[in-house]
Amino acid sequence: MTLEVPPASSPAVHNVMRANKSTDTKPELIVRRFLRNSGFPGYRLHWRIDGEDGRYICRPDIAFPGRKLAIFVHGCFWHRCPTCNLSLPKSNTDYWSQKFRKNVERDKRKEEALLEFGWSVYTIWECEIEAGASGLLRILTI
Repeated sequence: MTLEVPPASSPAVHNVMRANKSTDTKPELIVRRFLRNSGFPGYRLHWRIDGEDGRYICRPDIAFPGRKLAIFVHGCFWHRCPTCNLSLPKSNTDYWSQKFRKNVERDKRKEEALLEFGWSVYTIWECEIEAGASGLLRILTI
C-alpha cells in the first residue's frame, strides 16, 4: 500500500520538498571526497546488487563490489537517526510517521538482505559524517 502524499501547506514548502534529492547529497559528496583523498577511488555509485536468484536487493549509495561492501549515507531526517531523535513535522503527522516508519523498515530489510547475501554493510549518519568516514577508512585498510 502506497502512501498518498498530502498537499504542501504552502508554495514555499512545496518548493523545499521538491528540492530534496536522493542522490549526490552533500553528505554523500563529503564521503566520496574523503574516499578519493584517502586513496580509495574504486567505488561504484548506486551499484545494483542482485541476489543469487537474480532478484533485486538494493542500490547502496556507495559500493565496493570487489570487497562486497555496501555503504549507506543516511540523512538524519529521512532515515530517523537514532541519536538525533528528531521530531515529526507539525502538519500531516499521520503521513510523516508512516513515511518514516516505512523508510526505517526498508533500510533494515535492505541491510538484512545484503548480510544474507554475504555483503558487509556500513552506515554513515549525516550527524556523524567525520567519525563515520574515519571508521570506513579503518575497514578499507584491513
